[in-house]
Amino acid sequence: MNMQVSESANDNEAPFQDVFYSAPDGLKLHARDYGRKNPANRERLPLICLPGLSRNTRDFHDLAMMIAGDPQSPRRVVSFDYRGRGQSEWAKAAEDYTVITEADDILAGMAALGLEHAIFLGTSRGGLIMHIIAATRPGVISGGILNDIGPVIEGEGLAQIKAYLTRAPKPSDWDDAARIQKEIHGKAFPVLTNQDFLDFARCIYDDVKGSLKPAFDPKLLDGVKAMDFNAPLPTLWPQFDALAADKPIMVLRGEFSSLLSQATVDGMKEKAAHIQTHTAPGQGHAPILHIGALPTLIKIFLEKCDKQEH
Repeated sequence: MNMQVSESANDNEAPFQDVFYSAPDGLKLHARDYGRKNPANRERLPLICLPGLSRNTRDFHDLAMMIAGDPQSPRRVVSFDYRGRGQSEWAKAAEDYTVITEADDILAGMAALGLEHAIFLGTSRGGLIMHIIAATRPGVISGGILNDIGPVIEGEGLAQIKAYLTRAPKPSDWDDAARIQKEIHGKAFPVLTNQDFLDFARCIYDDVKGSLKPAFDPKLLDGVKAMDFNAPLPTLWPQFDALAADKPIMVLRGEFSSLLSQATVDGMKEKAAHIQTHTAPGQGHAPILHIGALPTLIKIFLEKCDKQEH
């Protein structure tokens, strides 16, 4: 496996570097590395951010800037684009888009970037990847934040994700893209402003020669389309036990989430009494992390992980 990291032409003084590394099967994958060259963050655990199913590193940019640029306690933040998303190369076949393969890709990225262990923050699918890594390489996770995801996934929420990923109309421009996203998500995210929905749109679309296209490989949807929501969905309780064992965990749930139920959060708390839980008011699946009280809560949790590590 080629572990060499290539870096974009970003200025060395820029707040982040775009870096590229090779997956175990040779695909060129992308990560965004904030505060990598700041010596002040070496005494703190790095934070690894893992996005949702069709999402990318842009989801974490505002939060990463807050954390890596904190004047009192800066911290290195690395967010990853899975294969077929954002700036990462597309997989050759739809069958290569699996949580297990993506977990292997993240571990390869950690090795390439010299990250022996870190705090993980996983949104939706990113949290599932955390469960897999916890079961196979528990030592790399020093603490974890699960953003609207747990060991039980509600079929209703998956059905909604399938619907908007496969049926959303094509936007004509950025304002139209924001309008579409507000129509799709507005009821579940009453706290968001029109500017928030425009920012949201800029995270999930690429401008390709004046045409807005989703920032992911269309083959990714093959697996989504094949989902049978009439059959019981598998659960990840054994993997959650591995994730929550002897390390700080915080679970964030959107007030109007249809993917993570309050009953599941309660069950997680019963299994691991030490975990912290928080409901993000006015947000659905999945909470936007740089809004409201969430940045402060996350920073406090990260500091708790640092103390436990020492």
